[in-house]
Amino acid sequence: MNEPLEVFPDGVRQVTCRDCIEGSFDIPMSMAFQPIVDNAKRQIYAYEALVRGPKEEPAGFVLNQINDHNRYFFDQAARVAAIRLAAELGLSSADCETMLSINFMPNAIYNPKTCIRATVEAAKLYHFDLNRLIFEVAEAEKIVDRNHLMNIIDVYRHHGFAIALDDFGEGYAGLNHLIEIRPDLIKIDLQLIRNIDQDASKQAVVRATASMCNDLGIGVVAEGVETREEYLCLESLGITLIQGFLFARPGFERLPEPSYIPRE
Repeated sequence: MNEPLEVFPDGVRQVTCRDCIEGSFDIPMSMAFQPIVDNAKRQIYAYEALVRGPKEEPAGFVLNQINDHNRYFFDQAARVAAIRLAAELGLSSADCETMLSINFMPNAIYNPKTCIRATVEAAKLYHFDLNRLIFEVAEAEKIVDRNHLMNIIDVYRHHGFAIALDDFGEGYAGLNHLIEIRPDLIKIDLQLIRNIDQDASKQAVVRATASMCNDLGIGVVAEGVETREEYLCLESLGITLIQGFLFARPGFERLPEPSYIPRE
C-alpha cells in the first residue's frame, strides 16, 4: 500500500518524482553539465548539474523567480531534472563510474526523510545508482537551523549519497562546517583560486586546506580554474580534482568532454 502524501505545516505536500516530471514546479528550466576532472588520471570524476532556462538562459533566469512559496518545488524539480537528463545522456549506464553532483537548498527541505522520496524515485526510474550522487551545499548559504542541516545530511548518507561543501572559503564558518558536516568533498571557492599562481597568501591557504583535508579523508576540488598557470600551481599544492573553463565550459543538455592539459 502506498504511503499517504505528507502535508507540511504551511500546506505544501510532499512532491513525488512524477509530480516533478509532470510540472508541479511551473517555471520552465533545464540543466547544463560541467565536468570535474582528475587531470593526472585523465578521467572525469563527476559532472555538476547547473540550472539553466529552457532556451539556455543563465541560472539567474530561473533563480530570480524562486521565492518562499516555490523554493521547495524548485529544489525537488531540479533534482529530478538533473537525474533525468544525466541518465538520458548516458551517465547512468552500468559501466559508468562518473558521479553526478547536484546542488541543493537545505532551507527548502521540510522533513528530510520525506523530501528525499522524489530523488530516490527518480534514481530508480532512470536506473541511476544512488552511490554515484553527490549533493552540494553552499558554505555561504544562510543556514536557519544547523540541527536541521545535520539531520538532512544524516538521511542523505543513509541513502548512500556523498556530501560536498561548496564555495569553501567564501563564508566565515568554513572550519566549523568542515568539523560538523565532515563532507566527502570540499570545493574551494573560486576567489581563492583566481590568480593563485601570483599570490603567495592564497597558495598558503590552499596548501594548508589541502593538507588538513587529506588528514581528515576529505577530497578537495578547485573550481573556477581558467588558466594553465593556475592549474599547475594547484597541482603543485596537491589538488588533483579540477573544475573550470580551462578544461570545459558547461554544456547545455550535454556532457562536454574536457580538454586535458598536457604534462611537461
